[in-house]
Amino acid sequence: MAVISVIKLSELEGTKRIDAEYYKPEYISNKKYILNYTEHKNIKQIGCKVVSGPFGSSLKSEAYLKEGIPFIRIKNLSYFFIDDEELVYISREDNERLKSSQLKLGDLVLSKVGNTIGVVSIITQEIGNCNISENNIGIKFLSETPLALKLFILTFLNSRLGRMQILRSISGNAQPKLNIKDIYNLVLFIPNKKLLGKIGNTILEAKNLIYKSKSLYLQAENLLLDELGLKDFNPKYELSYTAKLSDTFGVHRVDAEYFQPAYEHIEEYLVKEFGARPIGKISFIAVTTGQYCEEYVEKAEGMPYIRGTDLKNGTVSTDDLVYINPENQIESKKTKEGDIVVTRVGTIGLSARIPKECEGGTISDNLIRLRFDQEKLNSYFLALFLGSPIGVNLMIRNSRGSVQQRLNQETLKEVVIPLLSFKTQQKLASLVQQSYKARKKSKELLEIAKQAVEIAIEENEGRGMSYIEKELEKLKLGNS
Repeated sequence: MAVISVIKLSELEGTKRIDAEYYKPEYISNKKYILNYTEHKNIKQIGCKVVSGPFGSSLKSEAYLKEGIPFIRIKNLSYFFIDDEELVYISREDNERLKSSQLKLGDLVLSKVGNTIGVVSIITQEIGNCNISENNIGIKFLSETPLALKLFILTFLNSRLGRMQILRSISGNAQPKLNIKDIYNLVLFIPNKKLLGKIGNTILEAKNLIYKSKSLYLQAENLLLDELGLKDFNPKYELSYTAKLSDTFGVHRVDAEYFQPAYEHIEEYLVKEFGARPIGKISFIAVTTGQYCEEYVEKAEGMPYIRGTDLKNGTVSTDDLVYINPENQIESKKTKEGDIVVTRVGTIGLSARIPKECEGGTISDNLIRLRFDQEKLNSYFLALFLGSPIGVNLMIRNSRGSVQQRLNQETLKEVVIPLLSFKTQQKLASLVQQSYKARKKSKELLEIAKQAVEIAIEENEGRGMSYIEKELEKLKLGNS
C-alpha cells in the first residue's frame, strides 16, 4: 500500500533533501514529538564534538596489535556496549598520530556505514582511552558533562525514536552512510533530573550484569579446562614434522595443518584420559546442515533465520536476527531448544546453544546443527566445550580449503568430544546458565530504559517514570 506525504517547499528544513524517504510520515511525526518539549537540544547545542575515524589507508590491518590502545571497529559495536571479543589494538604512536579520533570514558561511538549503521555504544572503563576506525563516528562530550546525561543520550539514540532520527539522516545511493553534520543535527529532549537519574542507574546495572555474565562464563570455561586437566596444557606448535603416507590415506588429507603435532597431542590426550569419541561415532548425535534463504520478512510475519553472525557468547543473539516466511522453511532444518550449531565457513569454530526464543526457527546453510538426546549429553556443556580453545582448535584442524577454510558435516563428525560424567556436565552447565540469566536480565533492563524514554517522549515524563519504576519492580520480583 502506497504511503503519501505532502511537504511544502517552505518545510524542507534547510536539509537540501528532496527524496521521499526523508519525509516519511513517521519520521516527521517523530521529530514533532521531540520538538514539542521546551527542553530540547541538538547534539551540537549540548556541546558535543563529533569526529570520524581516520580516512582511507592511514591505518592498515598490519598495524593491529595484541595490546596497546583499543581500536574500535564496526564489528565491535553492539547496542549500548562495546563487544570486546575481537578487539584489536594500535600503538601509542599511531594513536597520537590519529589524535582527532581519540575517544575517552563516557564518549559514544556509532557505525556510519554497513548493515549495522547507527548502532551506538558507550566507551566504558573496561575499554578506556581508545581510537576508532574510519567506518565509525565518535561523539565526544565536554569533561563536565554529567554521566547521567551521557547515559540518557546513549539510551535515546538506541531507542526506536532515536534510531528513526539516525536512519532518516542516512544519505547516498551506492553506499548509504552517515555524515558528521547529520549527527550534529540529531535532536533530543532533556528530561527532568529524576527520570535522567533513573535511566542512568538502569543502564549502569545492565552493564554490571553483562560483565557478571562474562565472568561466570569464564569461570565455566576455566572449570572445564581444569576438569580436563588442560588448564596449564600448552602444546608446542612444531615448525617441521613428518607424517606417514598411510595416515594421509586414512583421512584423505595431505595438508600440513591437519598433522600439526599440537592438535594430535590434544586429541590423543582426550581419547586416552577421558574416552573422547568422534561425534560421528556417538550414535545419539545427528548432524545436518542448514538452509539457504535470502528473502526476509518482518518479525511479526516470520520465523527466526539464524546465521553465523548471530552466534555470540555461546548462544544466539536476537539483536539483529532476520526472519523468513514460515512457508519457505524446510522442516528438517528447523531448530529445537538445546540444539547446538557451529559455523562451517568464515570464522570456524563459533558455536551456540539454541535458546527457547529461537525454537522453530531455521539455521542458515553456513551452519551445521547437532541434535541429540539431552538426557545423555548436556547441551550447555557441549556448547561450552566446542566454544572453548580446545574445541575451536579441534574444529579448525578438521576444516578444509586453502582460500577459504570450510567445515562440513563429515569433517565435523571427526571432532572428538570428551564425555565427562553427567554430574560434572551439570556443574559446568549451571555456571553457563547463570551467565545466560545475567545477560538476559541485562537485556531486559536495556529494553525497559528504552521504553521509558519512548513513553516519556510520546506521552509525558510522569508516565515514563511510572513505567520504569513498575517494570524494574516486576523484574526484581521475577528474580526473587
